[in-house]
Parts: sequence; C-alpha cells; structure tokens
Amino acid sequence: MNGRVEQIWIKRAHRGPMDARAEAELVAGRGMVSSADQGGRRQITLLDADEWEARCASLGVTVDPILRRANVLLRGVDLRTSRGRLVRLGACLLRILGETKPCERMDEAQRGLQTTLFPDWGGGAFAEVVEGGAIRVGDEAELVEV
Repeated sequence: MNGRVEQIWIKRAHRGPMDARAEAELVAGRGMVSSADQGGRRQITLLDADEWEARCASLGVTVDPILRRANVLLRGVDLRTSRGRLVRLGACLLRILGETKPCERMDEAQRGLQTTLFPDWGGGAFAEVVEGGAIRVGDEAELVEV
C-alpha cells in the first residue's frame, strides 16, 4: 500500500514560523526552495502522521503536527525502518539519512511530548534530495526498493 503527502511546510528561518504550502519545489543536493534548511544533511524532514497521532494519543492530547516543525507530513509510510532507503514523493526521490530526534521545543508545545517522541523514530526522519521537482499535497509517497 502506498502512502501520501498530507501536509507541506516551509521554515522561513531557524526557530521561525512554519508556512503551510499546497506544493513546494525540491532541488537535488539542496532541499526545499525557500527553506532555512537548504544544503547540509538535513535537507528535508519527514513526519509519519500515524506515528505522530499515536504518540500524542498516548499523552491523551491532540497536537497540531505543524508544531513538530517537519517539512513534510506523510501518511502510510513507516519511517521506522527507513534509514538508507529511498522514498518517492510525487516526482521527487529522497534518501533517508537518519532519525530526527525531538528537541525541547516539543515540550513547549505539549508537556511530555519530547520524551514520548524520542524512542523509535517518533520524531520522524531527515533526508537528502536525490531527484528534485515539485511535490504537492495529495501526491503518492512510497519507500522504494533498491
């Protein structure tokens, strides 16, 4: 079963606001156009919507996933076993390089959230862009076998 892109956010500045977008342009080796996190290893951050909702539910709360500060919210893509794998988002191809550990800002959003997200990829993943192009909310998302 394939997943889908549920939300896209662009971070204008480090610790700055996250802007929701219906689509974004990804550039190979750089990341998301207009994002503060272009270049380097963490070009794109990904969050699993199902995992996010389950972790928040374990605290008995609902928290808007924009507060996680990821670039792309996915549904139906299990990130827990994705290190080193490729993920296709619409026409783009990304290589997942590692797990994104949640910082203290999660507890600013909801007490206990950092600890709840910390184990087993609960905070999502970070990736580099291998093949760029446009991604859109509603695009298919899937881990690619190599």
